[in-house]
Amino acid sequence: MDRPTRCEIELNEDEQRIYERLEPLFEEERRRMARALGNGPLFGQKEFELRDQVHDLGARALGVAADERQKKGGIRGS
Repeated sequence: MDRPTRCEIELNEDEQRIYERLEPLFEEERRRMARALGNGPLFGQKEFELRDQVHDLGARALGVAADERQKKGGIRGS
């Protein structure tokens, strides 16, 4: 089964706002990762650095989502 493309995934209003705020964060991180993956060895220390980058990106994404929910009147649980 093929994954839907970005254009095929419909977002509601709240999801769209979060998506738009995440876009520059993801773009910046994508550039950093491309630079890291394009130079030097792929394995060893680089693996750990990339893992840390992904975890940091996830934490920033959660912060964006929490901020958007706070604007709407509170953060809901999971």
